[in-house]
Amino acid sequence: VQLQAFGGGLVQAGGFLRLSCAASGRTPFRALSMGWFRQAPGKEREFVAAYSWSRGRNYYADTVKGRFTISRDNAKNTMYLQMNSLKPEDSAVYYCAAGPKSGTYDSDYDDWGQGTQVTVSS
Repeated sequence: VQLQAFGGGLVQAGGFLRLSCAASGRTPFRALSMGWFRQAPGKEREFVAAYSWSRGRNYYADTVKGRFTISRDNAKNTMYLQMNSLKPEDSAVYYCAAGPKSGTYDSDYDDWGQGTQVTVSS
């Protein structure tokens, strides 16, 4: 699966952004479990949100719960991350990932997008 993430940018604290992740490839999009991760400078990549195809549910890191929403449009082969009430600590490169099963670890996913930069100014 090939993934392309876009939609990042510079926003003030309290603002919002919507990230998109377009998928292409032989695996049907609706069968993919997908997730978002982020990596800030000097830090390890961390889990943000995921959609589990097998479980039919979304789940989130505690740091973004209530502010971020993951969704998908199977007709467009696209996953989204709506990010509201952004904080400076949300600044990072955001990556989308896909695989046969979802999880909160990098190793749970087979394919990764190139990342999109999100910068939140205070």
